Amino acid sequence: MTAIKHALQRDIFTPNDERLLSIVNVCKAGKKKKNCFLCATVTTERPVQVRVVKVKKSDKGDFYKRQMAWELRDLAEVDAKDASKENPEFDLHFEKVYRWVASSTAEKNSFISCIWKLNQRYLRKKVEFVNVSSQLLEESVPSGESQSVAGGDEDALDNYQELNAREEQDIEGMMEVCEYAISNAEAFAEKLSKELQVLDGANIHSIMASEKQVNILMQLLDEALSEVDTIEGKMSSYEEMLQSVKEQMDQISQSNRLIQISNTNNGKLLDEIQFLVNYMDLSKGHIRALQEGDLSSSKGIEACINASEALLQCMNVALRPGHEKLMAVKQQQHLFTELRDTFARRLTNHLNNVFVHQGHDQSSVLSQHMAELTLPKHSPLHRDLLRYAKLMEWLKNTQREKYEGLSRTYVDYMTRLYEREIKDFFEVAKIKMAGTAKEGKGNKFATLPRKESALKQETESLHGSSGKLTGSTSSLNKLAVQGSSSRRSQSSSLLDMGNMSASDLDVADRTKFDKIFEQVLSELEPLCLAEQDFISKFFKLQQHPTLAQGEVEESDGGVPSRQPPPGEYRHFISSTEKDMVRLMMNKVFQSIETELNSLIALGDKIDSFHSLYMLVKMSHHVWTAENVDPASYLSTTLGNVLVTVKRNFDKCISGQIRQMEEVKISKKSKVGILPFVAGFEEFAELAETIFRNAERRGDLDKAYVKLIRAVFMNVEKVANESQKTPCDVVMMENFHHIFSTLSHLKISCLETERREAKHKYTDHLQSYVINSLGQPLEKLNHFFEGVEARVAQGVREDEVSYQLAFNKQELRKVIKEYPGKEVKKGLDNLYKKVDKHLCEEESLLQVVWHSMQDEFICQYKHFEGLIGRCYPGSGITMEFTIGDMLEYFSSIAQSH
Repeated sequence: MTAIKHALQRDIFTPNDERLLSIVNVCKAGKKKKNCFLCATVTTERPVQVRVVKVKKSDKGDFYKRQMAWELRDLAEVDAKDASKENPEFDLHFEKVYRWVASSTAEKNSFISCIWKLNQRYLRKKVEFVNVSSQLLEESVPSGESQSVAGGDEDALDNYQELNAREEQDIEGMMEVCEYAISNAEAFAEKLSKELQVLDGANIHSIMASEKQVNILMQLLDEALSEVDTIEGKMSSYEEMLQSVKEQMDQISQSNRLIQISNTNNGKLLDEIQFLVNYMDLSKGHIRALQEGDLSSSKGIEACINASEALLQCMNVALRPGHEKLMAVKQQQHLFTELRDTFARRLTNHLNNVFVHQGHDQSSVLSQHMAELTLPKHSPLHRDLLRYAKLMEWLKNTQREKYEGLSRTYVDYMTRLYEREIKDFFEVAKIKMAGTAKEGKGNKFATLPRKESALKQETESLHGSSGKLTGSTSSLNKLAVQGSSSRRSQSSSLLDMGNMSASDLDVADRTKFDKIFEQVLSELEPLCLAEQDFISKFFKLQQHPTLAQGEVEESDGGVPSRQPPPGEYRHFISSTEKDMVRLMMNKVFQSIETELNSLIALGDKIDSFHSLYMLVKMSHHVWTAENVDPASYLSTTLGNVLVTVKRNFDKCISGQIRQMEEVKISKKSKVGILPFVAGFEEFAELAETIFRNAERRGDLDKAYVKLIRAVFMNVEKVANESQKTPCDVVMMENFHHIFSTLSHLKISCLETERREAKHKYTDHLQSYVINSLGQPLEKLNHFFEGVEARVAQGVREDEVSYQLAFNKQELRKVIKEYPGKEVKKGLDNLYKKVDKHLCEEESLLQVVWHSMQDEFICQYKHFEGLIGRCYPGSGITMEFTIGDMLEYFSSIAQSH
């Protein structure tokens, strides 16, 4: 291994300026054994680089070549597999894991020990050694100590020095002189020792011979020392001179430093004075504007705005430490405080007067809208007040209490104003609704009897729904009293609608109500949006959080300013300004939701079907408001009212179902088309017109399903209870009407019910035809039933004529009892009977009559078939033919 190590050093590492410290013969684990060498090397140049190099023989086997190299700093872990047992396997963890098997455990241990020592000496990042015996991991010797580290490899690392070319030539010449140098190393070493002793003796002799020269050298050294003493004396004198110069220079430097400090202090003082003059000086024009500026003219307002902003900037300047102790600063701050308080009082008093003045103007405008269903516009008031928006923002930032006082004053004033306007507006709307209800009454209901208590209750209910009305209360009461009886009769239901004519439905009145309700919502929506927008702009309640106490921000002029700590909200306590807007809107428009619910209750009392119109209109306005601002007051209020409208709509549907269940049919007259069946058709036509392209179509579909199921159930209930009209007729006619209605309207959610109605109609038509027609040739039927019974017992069909009771003579006797004249007479009686059962509205008489004709022909063909099979060749036939039958049915239908 030593020869291999020497060869590798010479051929591979010396040309690369590297020293080989350790070597191990290995092969890869788990593969076909291809031996190679892992070498631990260091560079001879600084900084030292430590590498692990893989070397293998060339394919020809005559020299070694360098295959791969890794930096030792990239080595993460050395795994010896087992620290207690001898194991030649070990792993090196570089960027990936390399698994090796050494030729011997000793070589592996020596290589790992060398890696550990190199890691301890050269690397800051320590390699992790796993499953390595503690004996191999010795403490490294700190660099700079004289003693060598134990171990041959580390000694070589510390003391090894490469021979130069001349030394190599001398050694090779010496070895050539001594031929036995290779074969007898001991003799060669002994010879070298003798020669070394000879050389040592010669050296000693040479030293003794040079004593004279040593004495001369010593004398020269003494002379040199005396010269050094002389030079040191001169250097001391020079040093004293330099020390004097240094002291003078220090004094000059100290003087210059004091001058520089004075200049610096003067500059800083000038900066402070300029800072205070620039940012804490308010012009005389601004002071005059704050003290006596005109707050009623646009020019004066603009001057006050500029002055207030300048004052706020001066007051919010972030003073540097110590400024507050200056008397001039204190005086200026006191001046600013007085100006702020003075202007805040002037501004508050002026805005209060503006609120009152605008209120008087608005009251005069209000009288012009009394007779119309319109709300006064507040845009002039908003336009005038918005001129003071920046001043309100200034007041909010400086005098929070006065700002909140103005907010409360405005809200209180506007609450009273809007409450009066809204109540008068809804008063007009209710009068128009009540007038519409009165005008729409037909003579049919004008003379209906009415109890006094019912009249009183109805009048009080209508009057109470509008709250404490002002202005035209007497007119509304008058309309309520006059129309109470007709309203009671017009309370819409499917049952009532079935008994009404088209004129009684008052479609025009419902359209007028729809227009009134739409106008009410259309007037309220821009009013609320305009007021909310004004409140946000005028009171500067934008949707952003305010600065916390002590938080510093940059002002418009780039000067650091400090916002004053916000005061507590007294009436509108909220976490965000958005909540404050909503609270103010709730206070200002507190009567809207109550009045809307009252109007909805009145409309529902006048006609329960008004809930359909209100549901569609309210849903559309809620959807529009949510698109603008989902959290706005308008969206929230309309959403709450929509819940009430939806509840009324559900109550309307439940009322129709309840009236279906309570319907009573006369026992003395035929049933015909039930009132709620006809009523459902008109309800569906009305609803389809109202809900066309509506957002709440799903509510109507759910109502359809409830109503149609109730119609189905109550049609069957009435059919089962009917005494005058057969059950099949009631079911057939009503389900035919339902099927026609659903087919005409094409309501997608009722497609299943449409098919079910058709199925019920068909089944009951067939049942009625069979039950009504019965056995028109009764004796003939009994005869052939006996024939079929004999055949069923096993008698052959062609032998039935031999049975005594069923011979040909008996058959002829039975046939003679049914001549064509008698058959026609029986059919005529049957037609009259069917005509009494069926109603004229549905026009099913000819359909039923045609079905009976088909059923009779089937019976006739059945009898002919039995005669042909059981009495072959007898020549027996019926007294009438199929053609005669068709002529009977046709003539009977035409004669009636």
